[in-house]
Amino acid sequence: MNAPTYAGLEPGPPAIVARGQYWFACLFVIGWTGVVCGGLFYQFVRWEYPCPLCVLQRMFMMLAFLGPAYIVRQGLNGTVARRDCLMGWGLALVGCVAGSFAAWRQTMLHILPGDKGYGSELLGLHLYVWAWALFQASVVAIGVVMAFAHSTAADRHVPASGPYRAVGRFALAFAALAVAVNVVAVFLEEGFHWFLPDNPIRYEFFYDLGFLG
Repeated sequence: MNAPTYAGLEPGPPAIVARGQYWFACLFVIGWTGVVCGGLFYQFVRWEYPCPLCVLQRMFMMLAFLGPAYIVRQGLNGTVARRDCLMGWGLALVGCVAGSFAAWRQTMLHILPGDKGYGSELLGLHLYVWAWALFQASVVAIGVVMAFAHSTAADRHVPASGPYRAVGRFALAFAALAVAVNVVAVFLEEGFHWFLPDNPIRYEFFYDLGFLG
């Protein structure tokens, strides 16, 4: 199906309002990518090896920002259609709901009194508790965006230059870099094994090849 030409775009809200979908998608991608990078900071700087549930939560974080990344990519092509917004935010909603369940599961594993939890804390809470809170907040935000999608999303022209393109390209590059680093990080930790250990203490890849151990 051919994309609509600018002259034949569907009537909708004022352009500045419609482009809010594009800007919020950029913010969502950059925000969640920053959260993923925070996990990488704890892994490589503070030497806290992510457990399987931690890795699963990162995967759902990446799934969550892939939806808005699609919206941004379409915006860089010139237009953001209603169907693009709904598909992108729907994908983000799936990632946030699934990630919320994974974070809740890890929280429940360490809910008993006296359990010190897994990993260090940030402002008094473990990272998986923060992940649960952020997933929940994102679900609410996505719900609000989708509830008003009819009045904020339209087949509108997004300028192909200036801050629109610069911010969009940065968001996509930032997200792609985070995904690539996570793929490498998980491979190094898992090595040539089918599963990650419940409580990883080393990067199995280097031991599998005989570099260490």
